[in-house]
Amino acid sequence: MKRYMINNIIILLGLSSFLFAEEPLSIGFWNAENLFDLINDPIKNDDEFAIGGRKNVDQEIYDLKIKNCSEVLSDLDVDILGLCEVENITVLHDLNNSYAKRNYSIIHYESPDNRGIDNALLYDKNRFSIISSRAIVNSLEGKGKTRDILHVSGEYQNSLLHIFINHWPSNYGGKEKAIPKRNSTAKLIKKEIELIKKEDSFAEIILLGDFNEDPNEKNIQLLENIGLYSLMKPMLGQPKIGTYVYRNKDYFYDQIIVNEQLQDLKNLSIVNKSLYILDLPKYRQQEGNYKHYPFRFWAGNRLLGGYSDHLAIKIEIKKN
Repeated sequence: MKRYMINNIIILLGLSSFLFAEEPLSIGFWNAENLFDLINDPIKNDDEFAIGGRKNVDQEIYDLKIKNCSEVLSDLDVDILGLCEVENITVLHDLNNSYAKRNYSIIHYESPDNRGIDNALLYDKNRFSIISSRAIVNSLEGKGKTRDILHVSGEYQNSLLHIFINHWPSNYGGKEKAIPKRNSTAKLIKKEIELIKKEDSFAEIILLGDFNEDPNEKNIQLLENIGLYSLMKPMLGQPKIGTYVYRNKDYFYDQIIVNEQLQDLKNLSIVNKSLYILDLPKYRQQEGNYKHYPFRFWAGNRLLGGYSDHLAIKIEIKKN
């Protein structure tokens, strides 16, 4: 009888542990494409998105952009969200207030980018505790200025996780000019990660961002040399799959890149088959010359009323 009772207690304890196990931590990224406010900032190249600019924006158009961005947040539904192409803290507060499902905390720094676009992190403080954050200035090895890289470290299930939010230089103005800029950015990230690994060889690191390169291009491969791996790489070459389209070709410019420690099963690790692209029909154009392209909010100065030229992505991390 005693043995029977002990066995039942063990089963109940195991069931209780299963039922009350912590949910995996969901982490996402999205390029919100030109989330600007309506104010013309004299030190930023934001004139076209301000009242009186050539796009003829007004409060109603701004409210629609915020509403559509909020819709993406709702469909993605993550504990932590990296964002790029956001102008300032004002638009982030407006977006957060529009998204009623979660009350995110916000991390944001003003960067020296000429267009005035920044990176940011939204996070649910009930799921992730911030330890530190900083903006890593990216001077392109003295060749110019661009977006900062946002580095946030925090705690999930008593484990430390490093998150880097990236928006690498685009091909605007020519790919040949852009590749060296991205190379400078990759070397900067590599240096930062090597410093972390020097202090803690078991550090768990995740990079989120719009890298403006596919996972098989040389500047992403530079990160592979220090044990980082793009989770998008196995999907390369599959038809009609990607996060960005240019000249009718799909690209995986938006990536989630993790180090070796997030691929083992020793502490934190990626949940198997949890990588997800928010690729619902409403987020792509369904007809016309740009069928299959992500459904943008603007096409030049013409209001389309969509979302972004990039699709959002997410992953889940669990405690082992």
